[in-house]
Amino acid sequence: QVQLVESGGNLVQPGGSLRLSCVASGIKFDTYIMGWYRQAPGKQRELVAYITARSNPYYSDSVKDRFTISRDNAKNTTYLQMSTLKPEDTAIYYCNARFIRDNFWGQGTQVTVSS
Repeated sequence: QVQLVESGGNLVQPGGSLRLSCVASGIKFDTYIMGWYRQAPGKQRELVAYITARSNPYYSDSVKDRFTISRDNAKNTTYLQMSTLKPEDTAIYYCNARFIRDNFWGQGTQVTVSS
């Protein structure tokens, strides 16, 4: 059974930082593209960043230069280091794992940026 478990979401002030983690089980982790998506209230889910099996990262324009995605294949874990957080970063953040026709999602972790 495939599981993606996110953690690290929290309430943080503008300008602050958070690190999200996603632990995967039930998949051959090192072959999957791992990604982070987010969904704000009343908006569609959007791609934040992904990292390929060879650890090449991609970022959406809205988070480039502020967020860093990484992976640790030995721990079946992907991370999203978020810095200089803005109120518009407030959303539920979802972990995603993709490989060919496989597409798995975690349950999400809430990130709230507010003073």
